[in-house]
Amino acid sequence: MQADIGIPEVQTDKIVDMLHKTLADEHVLLIKTRNYHWNIRSSSFMELHKFYEAQYEILTELIDEIAERVTQLGERAVGTMKEFLSITRLEEGPYHHQQDQQIKQLLHDHEELCKHLRNHIEKTDKYSDPVTTDFMTGVLAQHEKMAWMLRSFLK
Repeated sequence: MQADIGIPEVQTDKIVDMLHKTLADEHVLLIKTRNYHWNIRSSSFMELHKFYEAQYEILTELIDEIAERVTQLGERAVGTMKEFLSITRLEEGPYHHQQDQQIKQLLHDHEELCKHLRNHIEKTDKYSDPVTTDFMTGVLAQHEKMAWMLRSFLK
């Protein structure tokens, strides 16, 4: 059922499309982070194992909040891997086992998400949806922080 909260339906559809793409990107990044958590091979194994776990816990929370924002707007949140893979802007792989390769790949994905989120924030602001604008700004802040943490591992 369409939510009657002061956002025209055509704009709601565009906002939901952005949220769905972000939701798909977050899922791909979550799976990649969990895979690296399980398969890390490094002299820093325990540190990275725990670090990746902390990151995928943040991603899990973000995913839930994004899906809830979609439903707050009166739409169904996409929820299958097939849907996610059809709309994500990130690559599902490659899956690396070496520390530097993993970190560089995750850093790249977080930085790409930051770029997409900035674009979405600009658009949601034009659509007069301050709640989604504020929400996406919070998601962006999380990804900037996670990217900074990943960057700190690189020499």
